[in-house]
Amino acid sequence: MKIREATDSDAEAIRTIARDSLGSTYTDFLEPETIDEAVEQWYGDPLADELADDRTLFLLVERDGELAGFSQSELVGQRANTGRLLWLHVHPDHRGDGTGVRLLVRTRERLLEEGADGIQCFVLADNEGGNQFYRSHGFEQAGQREVEIGSETFTENVYVEADLEDEGEWGTVDELTVDGETVYVSYGEAARGSQAPFYVAYSDDDRTDHYAWFCGNCDSIDNAMDAMGRIECNECGNRRKATRWDSSYL
Repeated sequence: MKIREATDSDAEAIRTIARDSLGSTYTDFLEPETIDEAVEQWYGDPLADELADDRTLFLLVERDGELAGFSQSELVGQRANTGRLLWLHVHPDHRGDGTGVRLLVRTRERLLEEGADGIQCFVLADNEGGNQFYRSHGFEQAGQREVEIGSETFTENVYVEADLEDEGEWGTVDELTVDGETVYVSYGEAARGSQAPFYVAYSDDDRTDHYAWFCGNCDSIDNAMDAMGRIECNECGNRRKATRWDSSYL
């Protein structure tokens, strides 16, 4: 899995994913014409300006060479210190395989890296699956707002991060089968890597046994750590630097 920023050349793929995602999720309360109008309104001609705006963030996720989803976020406020995740779209063919969770995690990390000190997520109130997704991954509902889609007005639920754990860690944990092993990946316990973060993987859902490091670049736990705390993924070469000064590493 690869997550990267979108470019102008991704515009058509963004429109396709948005249309397919909305069409598979919202047809119970959105007419097909409304979906087409919304996609054109959000991801038509205005998209180029959105991609060029340094307060807007579009992240694309690739799986096996195919674009599987994207997130659309922005930084708002006088000091651009509030990160707002406006839409998280995953193509129907890639749902249920962890794509949405990983995209959420990386979007949150990027917004924090860009200076956000708080994250808000938005999802239509009628989207039961989307609301459950945020509740299951460390967020709680904090309010509502009205949003226009096409010529209609809908209610969106606003989510914020739930109370952080004792050490200030984001509490979302994902059960995954990696390299034939069942592990529990704690996305709140991350270490910066050269290509993507590493996350602590536990062998139990109580998070008492630190089993391995999960590579955020290639989804592998096949890696090695030396005495200085350097980690290198044996699958893709993603690396974490030493955790304390080591002249031999410079």
